[in-house]
Parts: sequence; C-alpha cells; structure tokens
Amino acid sequence: MASPSLSPDDQRIIVHLDYDCFYASVFEVEHPAWKSRPLAVQQKQIVVTCNYEARRRGLRKLQLIREAKQICPELLVVLGEDLSRFRDASKDLYHFLRPMVWGGRVEKLGLDELFLDVSHMVDYNVDQLNPHDLDHSFFHLDRHDPTRGFVFSATTVQGPTYPADGAQSVRNDTRLDIRLRLASHLAAYLRAQLETQKGYTATAGIATSKLLAKLVGSTHKPNSQTTLLPPYGPSPPDVQGNVRDFLDGHQIRQIPGIGSALARKITAHLTAADPDDPVTVRDLRRCAGMGPARLDRILSGPGAPKEIGWRVWRLIHGVDTAEVLPARDLPTQISIEDTYGRLDTIEQVRKALVALTISLIRRMRTDLTEPATDVPRGLRWLARPRTLRLSTRLRPPVQANGTRGLGGNRVSRSAPLPPFVLHLDEHIDAVAERLVQERTLSLFRRLHPEPSGWNLHLMNVAVTNLAETASSGQDIGRMFQRPESSRPQSPPVVVERDPVSAEGSAVEETPLSPTSDEDGWGDSDEDRIPSVPCATCGVSIPHFALVAHQVYHSVAES
Repeated sequence: MASPSLSPDDQRIIVHLDYDCFYASVFEVEHPAWKSRPLAVQQKQIVVTCNYEARRRGLRKLQLIREAKQICPELLVVLGEDLSRFRDASKDLYHFLRPMVWGGRVEKLGLDELFLDVSHMVDYNVDQLNPHDLDHSFFHLDRHDPTRGFVFSATTVQGPTYPADGAQSVRNDTRLDIRLRLASHLAAYLRAQLETQKGYTATAGIATSKLLAKLVGSTHKPNSQTTLLPPYGPSPPDVQGNVRDFLDGHQIRQIPGIGSALARKITAHLTAADPDDPVTVRDLRRCAGMGPARLDRILSGPGAPKEIGWRVWRLIHGVDTAEVLPARDLPTQISIEDTYGRLDTIEQVRKALVALTISLIRRMRTDLTEPATDVPRGLRWLARPRTLRLSTRLRPPVQANGTRGLGGNRVSRSAPLPPFVLHLDEHIDAVAERLVQERTLSLFRRLHPEPSGWNLHLMNVAVTNLAETASSGQDIGRMFQRPESSRPQSPPVVVERDPVSAEGSAVEETPLSPTSDEDGWGDSDEDRIPSVPCATCGVSIPHFALVAHQVYHSVAES
C-alpha cells in the first residue's frame, strides 16, 4: 500500500478566526465605556483573562486578583464563572458570520474560534478577475447579486504574511498565490464587518488547511491577520518550503492534533530528561532514524489510534485533510455541572441541585427553541429532551504524598423527563424547584441511599435523548411564553473586593459535543468548553482555566 503523501493539499482555502480577548470583549460590548478601563474577568481568585488596557498596565492572565489590584488599583473586576452570556455571544457571532460564507461552511471551535472554508467563494472570484486590471478588482459576495461585494486590489496581500517579506518579493501569479491573495482580502472584510456590526475584533489566519490557518493566525495578534504564502509542497534540497520553515520553529506541543500527552511521550523519547523541556518540530523531523514507524513505536499503547505514527508525521509536515464541519444546529445533550468542597447533607444537595437545574432549564430554553409566528406568544420547541440524567462523584481521598487522587468514576442514574419541564409559561425557578423535588432527588437517593455523609465533590444534571419536533410544530405543554433567556442579560457582577468561596465551586457548562482536550486544538486565549481532569483533585476543569485552577490549589494550601 502506498504511503500517504507528505505534500500539503492546496485545493482548499481555510480562514481561521479567533475573537480577541473574547471574555473581556463580551463585557466591553455590553458596556462600551469599559473599553478604556482596565478590565479583568475573575474565576475563583484568579484573573482568567483581562482586556488590552489592563495588559498595557502590566496585568496578565492567571494572576491572583489581589496581585492584579496591587499592580492596578483602578482595575475593574467582573465575575466570569457563569458561561451563559459568553455562550450566547458566541452563538450570535456564529449566526452573524455563517451566512456570509457560501454553503455555510463554518465550524466552531470552543466559544471564540471559527474555521471558514471559503474555497468556493475564492475560486469563483478568481475566475471573475480581469487580468488586465487587477488593481481594480471586485470581490463578489453573492453569485446572484453582482452589486454585493467590495473593491480590492488583486495584486497585493491584505495584512501581514509568512514569510514576512513574502508580499514584497517578486509576485508569483500561480493560482494558489492568487487564491490566497483573494482570501486575505475576504478575511479582512469579514473582520471589518465583525467589528463595525458587532463590536468585536478578531485575528485571522489564511492557509490551505485548518492546521496551518490556526497556527499562522497566531503570528500577529491581536486584531490582525497573517497569510501563509507558497511554496507549500516539497521543495528542491537547496530550497526550504514555507510550510516546513514555518512549522520547524514550533514546539511539538503547539501543533494542533498532537496534544500534550503525545508531546510528552515524544519529548521523553528524544531528550530522556524533563518531559516539559521544549522539543521543536525541527528536532523531531531531523532526529536520526525518525519516521512514521518509529513514531508508532514511541506513541503506541492502550487506546492509541491506529497508525498514530503516520498521523503525527504528516502533521509535523503540515498535512491536514480535516474538513470544516458546520456545527449541528441542535445539541445532542445539554449538561451543567458544579464542583464543591463537599456536600454532606440532603439540604445542601437540594440547594445545589436547584441551582444547577435553573442553569439547565435556562440553557434548554435558549438552545432548543425558535421564534414562530404561527403559535401564540411566538415560540416553539425545536427538540424535546426525553431523559433526565444525574451524575455524581465523591471527593477523592488524600494520598500519602498529600495530594488527592483522581477519585472514582462518575456514577449516574436516569429517568424520563417530566412534561411540565417543557411548559414555557412557567417561571424557570418554579420549574427547577418542582423538578428537583419530584424527580432529581429520587435519582440522588438511588445513587446514594445513605442518609448523609457522602462527601460529594461533583454533581452534574443533564437532559439527553433529544427528539426533533416536526417543522410544522406541535404544542408541547404550554410552550408559548417567550423564555427567560430571551430577556436582556442580567447585569454583570462587578467585584468590589476579593470574594472567597467557602466551597470554591464554579459552574461549568459541559460540552454539547464532546471533544478531547488531548488533541491539542484548544490553545486559544479564551474558554474552550472541553475539559480535562485536575491532577490534584480530579475535578473536570475547562481547558482554559486548568492553570488557574492549579494556582487556586497552591493558594489554598499555602
């Protein structure tokens, strides 16, 4: 069987968009006056992220709040533990940008990143170019409306490039060069629309794959864009291709698709030293005897994907054939969870379950309904969850070295979801109280029949087994009142002093589409919903907050 090609596929044109400082930007859009003030978003006692005004004054992510305020006494701190407003903003931006891309080829990565496959748009516009007047070109945004578009020069690349002097060198007019040139102007247009219409800035990467577009976009941040210029494929021995040259300087763990676990194995094999020592793509590629077969031996083990060696070998050569997959319009499940110092009494459990259930129902009314003109009050369910699930996990025991083990696996129980949960004319709080009293507590008692003393560390409530409703819509309960979530967002909580939670809990909205953090795609500055277990306490922590969570442990133990 022939070996897979190491030549990057140049048939597609992919744009990667990364919203700048997304968490802080959501608050700034709600409160424009805050853009000129140093702003930090807090989770627990940590600065999860801060705006650029705060960074100019010396603040950084993952600082303790008290340290940040010592550096910048006028710092404005807002709580960011509830992800609802950020998810809603992310959803709004997705639906704003998706219609601008032909075929809706837009894929979400977490809350603040998008992949756009603009191949068809670019190819159509390349064919419309007048080769005798490239300086006065017109980019068509609609094949059926020749007036929709923008004027641009097809002789230049918009924004920075890699290599940096590529745009100033002798211009090539291969089709790939021209396609990337046009894509750079489209990316700039989309970024401008995002800023003028929605108030958000973004950084873009333009290349021929998701892998390369994501990596090259990080070259110039924030509010900028970078185009990876040809040559892409194998070059003569005396010529270094731009893809290889670009990737060689990256550490292995920075390559999307490899992830931290694989990177540690590779590093340990190459250095036989600290697995956190930096190993670059160049180091791996030039290692004597290195190739797919040897990588297979290094990375093999229980659960390792088939042909993992070839997959990693191709990634470090810039070969990524992953398609841009438009998001599913409806989630497969909705899940909300929280972690606690401990829960030992039924009253503590009841209060915690009510809080989780309120968040769950609010998310259901946001994600699973649509406006409708043919029903009273103008709202209809798109899908009906049929199953309620409760999951719990005990607090892991303290080990001999003073750290906590990972604890046992989660245990779960499920039951049919009562129809009254779908009554939209009922207040969310009332529905949550009733659901907990009539159904969720009974699930809890099946999981933990002891009267008290469970030392619970995590609880998760979810609705699953969604059934889409007919397009004509049928009434499900009394579902005609506009939901709570359609009302204006509650004002952000501005923190005047450092709040210290007795339990240290933070609500996490768990992934609707489970994605492993070990794939290395989640290195954005902002939140990415997929989570990883904390090595100290075993709690599932959103990827973006893992380091902050570890700092939290160090503070608690000091």
